Amino acid sequence: MCGIAGIISPDTSLVSIERLKKMTDAIAHRGPDGEGHWINSSGNISLGHRRLAIIDLSDAGKQPMHYLGRYTIIHNGEIYNYLELKEELLKKGYNFFSKTDTEVIAAAYDCWQEECVDRFDGMFAFAIWDEETKTVFCARDRFGEKPFYYYAGNNQFVFASEMKAIWAAGIERKPNLKMLFNFITIGYTDNPLNPAETFFENIYKLPAASTLSFFTDKTQELNIETYWDIDLNISNKKIKEEEAIEQFQQLFQSSIQKRLRSDVQIGTSLSGGLDSSSVLALVFSLATSKQSGIQHSPLTAFTAIFPGYEKDEFAYAQVVAEKYKLPHYTTAVTAAELINSFEKLSRHQEEPVTSASAVAQFKLYELAKQHDVKVLLDGQGADETLAGYHKYYKWYWQELFSNRRLIGSGEIKAARKNGVKEPFGYRNIIAAMFPDLATVFLEQQYLLHALQQKDLTADFIKMQSKEAYYTTPVHYNLNGVLYFNTIQHGLEELLRYADRNSMAHGIEVRLPFLNHELVEFLFTLPSKFKIRNGWTKWLLRKAMDKNLPAEIAWRKDKIGFEPPQQTWMQAPAVQEMIFESKRKLVKEKILNPGVLDKKINGKAAFDADNYDWRYLSASMLLK
Repeated sequence: MCGIAGIISPDTSLVSIERLKKMTDAIAHRGPDGEGHWINSSGNISLGHRRLAIIDLSDAGKQPMHYLGRYTIIHNGEIYNYLELKEELLKKGYNFFSKTDTEVIAAAYDCWQEECVDRFDGMFAFAIWDEETKTVFCARDRFGEKPFYYYAGNNQFVFASEMKAIWAAGIERKPNLKMLFNFITIGYTDNPLNPAETFFENIYKLPAASTLSFFTDKTQELNIETYWDIDLNISNKKIKEEEAIEQFQQLFQSSIQKRLRSDVQIGTSLSGGLDSSSVLALVFSLATSKQSGIQHSPLTAFTAIFPGYEKDEFAYAQVVAEKYKLPHYTTAVTAAELINSFEKLSRHQEEPVTSASAVAQFKLYELAKQHDVKVLLDGQGADETLAGYHKYYKWYWQELFSNRRLIGSGEIKAARKNGVKEPFGYRNIIAAMFPDLATVFLEQQYLLHALQQKDLTADFIKMQSKEAYYTTPVHYNLNGVLYFNTIQHGLEELLRYADRNSMAHGIEVRLPFLNHELVEFLFTLPSKFKIRNGWTKWLLRKAMDKNLPAEIAWRKDKIGFEPPQQTWMQAPAVQEMIFESKRKLVKEKILNPGVLDKKINGKAAFDADNYDWRYLSASMLLK
């Protein structure tokens, strides 16, 4: 886990170590353990790196790393199956001089060229300079866990792990008002129709599961290709329950085992929910069977708590921590932490955050740093791939209705028995019967909703509403919406929060639920393996039934790492922050002056139309 940066230009005056160092200095937090800078003999390419040492702590792991006298690589992230790939490459005659996964990437690229990415199980963003072909090959992992931003213009190609490094290179920082409009009106932090777009003009992100090749000949050609996707047409309808559970357990265990490879202390985020508890339970199951490869034991658990809040999950986290006799540390997150940390958090995030949950996560990773833990396991990704949110019930019920099985299934009745209040009415029935019509209706409703925002100035609406980004899943069934949230819109936003918040403190976060083979398997399963008998994440619950206390494995309440945002927004100092944010947006002619006379309306973290929170976060773009 590190920070990378690079400059490529035929104009050698634009390519210098001094300029590159400004970039790596801007992301020094991503790599507190060392730095490296390199410029080629022609002076048209320079690569920089900030190191967070996790595997092979020796100087052999320094980057930029050279290989075979031909390749120079900078890498951010982890290739979890690097040992297996290294063994395969050794048999092919390759030699290695370090114990790093970075050197394995370079050898894999020499062996398999662009197709090397198909073999990686990991989270990564890297760039490889090939001195022979005069080409830079870059790639980003399948889900977008690791970031890669770039600017291509004015006779140069500039890239980095964070946009602040690109700004440090002298590239203009100009907010993208179309993205800002969509964030304020519908809460989008990305553009599902154009995944390369960011909140800043002329700065783009390499989409997840994509490669980028930049040819430095006279054409200065830039080519981006997608290398992986999930095929929703593959369905294992005949798989038996026992077989599905066993295969899931094997894939999940294998994913965790690989993500325990580390030369530094490993800890875990422990919310008290099913996902993080499942990860922890399997870690200890592996440790007991002596298969884990854990070099530092026991794990240390970290929990963000909200004393006095009805949705505080500390009691659940404590149940799991006590079961496994873990060292367990907590950080109490309050309105004061929001006030003290929000500007710093926004500086690290660079783009808006949709709720105060990001603040709680920021403080959690800070806690891990205080206890000298550099790697954390976390449970992100399970909700999107296994249907963990209550919003997924209606999609499953619509699917059952369209297949004429809703009433006979008893699913709505079972969900109500579990306390689920997700509505299901005539609109859902119409959507199930006429999905194309429902898509058009929803898109029109959201656009109309955006156009009717009275807080926004007429000129701002007129200029920015020409490109509304609201969109719906292509497939109107449960797997269709899970694919939408996993691949197109939803998960990458959460992954951005985790990357920036963890790297702000020099922490690496590993996500076992996002092993691509595990995810591919889950999408072959019929919907009944995700929601059954009124339970979300049914397959995970069944798989972990013997490993976790029943009050964890079969919890009925879904919290979703929710802080007391509504209460925090009522604090006078927070209200002053929001008022100043509104004033800034009024000055920029984004909001009408009348908004300053309106009472601030604090809402819970996941409530719809949380405009005052959006104003607070949006204003940070304008600094």
